[in-house]
Amino acid sequence: MASSQQQQQQQARAVMEQIEKLSLDQIRQVKEQVDSEVSLLQDSIANIRTAASRFESAYKSVNNISAYTPGQTLLVPLTASLYVPGTIANVDKLLIDIGTGYYVEKTMDATKEYCERKLNFLKANHDKLLMVAAEKSNIADQVSMVMQAKIKQSLASK
Repeated sequence: MASSQQQQQQQARAVMEQIEKLSLDQIRQVKEQVDSEVSLLQDSIANIRTAASRFESAYKSVNNISAYTPGQTLLVPLTASLYVPGTIANVDKLLIDIGTGYYVEKTMDATKEYCERKLNFLKANHDKLLMVAAEKSNIADQVSMVMQAKIKQSLASK
């Protein structure tokens, strides 16, 4: 692991040396590109957090529904603010949305396992994206420093 970090640091230094050789306009373009990548990564992180919170909410709902008995009435959410009355037909089988409008009937245990699997997947991707975003942010800071140095150098030569 330490050797891979050393390799990444050496690659980063090599990239920075190449960036220092660029003109000021080219450095600005690189800065804009890196900033847009950082912004995209931050948006992706926010989307993963939103999806994870939805799966956590779904997991809690599955746990709560197990306390109900067939024939019992409850409010069913159609949207975040619209609920309609419903009657429990069977607590052992649940209809879950697996994405893009597809629904699958699963048992209570299979539904819990599905939610846990999705949460673990999202958390793993979240952690990876955080690391990549931190690296890109570091690169953006370094490019900014190089750009500022080039600006100072051009002002001093005038």
